[in-house]
Amino acid sequence: MTDLHIFLTVLVIAAVTILTRVLPFAVFPENKKTPDFILYLGRVLPYSIMGMLVVYCFKSVSVTASPYGLPELLSGVFVVLAHKWKHNLLLSIGGGTVLYMILVQAVF
Repeated sequence: MTDLHIFLTVLVIAAVTILTRVLPFAVFPENKKTPDFILYLGRVLPYSIMGMLVVYCFKSVSVTASPYGLPELLSGVFVVLAHKWKHNLLLSIGGGTVLYMILVQAVF
């Protein structure tokens, strides 16, 4: 890669990033009512994305071969219980990740 190629790549990435930040304010100014469809997407997309992440995390788990998905299951249960208990995303996700790594590296 040449220096010009790297510079142009960074320039395009910066322009697209700025555009994605500015575009919603340009399309929906404060004095204009946000369409109901956009408000609906704002309500349902976070849950949809979380569901997709759960499916992605568990998609390659094999329940027919040892350790039968136990590290993933135990870590997933920990994440849910820790979040219900403390309502702290850092604790639940970070703790689940640490627990999974311990289970995979040391236990199973």
